[in-house]
Amino acid sequence: MPPIDQMQLSRRERQIMDILLEQGECSAKEVQEKLLDPPSYSSVRALIARLVEKGIVVFRQEGTKHIYAPRITEEKAQTSAIQRLLKIFFRGSKANAVNALLHAEGDRMTAREIEMLERTIQQIKKAQKK
Repeated sequence: MPPIDQMQLSRRERQIMDILLEQGECSAKEVQEKLLDPPSYSSVRALIARLVEKGIVVFRQEGTKHIYAPRITEEKAQTSAIQRLLKIFFRGSKANAVNALLHAEGDRMTAREIEMLERTIQQIKKAQKK
């Protein structure tokens, strides 16, 4: 299965994946209720069926309804989203993305968050020296 960022997902399919990743599992009706400006129930089921065909959503039968869940972990989805963001907005540059985030949010970071970033940078520097 290719990474999710290399799959051709429609806007609605991405929205459904976001809901499933956030909720863990949902029925098609629950997905429809969480969508902004939701399409019809049958459209939601068709979109989910496509995600099942693509292998990124699985389902189990619970009585008469299907319960859907993401096949990928939230961590993989986050990595995929970050890679897509880097590619689209920052020409693949992690440094440019981090600098943009720090410029936008740096004054609202806690001391703990700053320490965490400093530790991560130190770990990267150590790894590069090896």
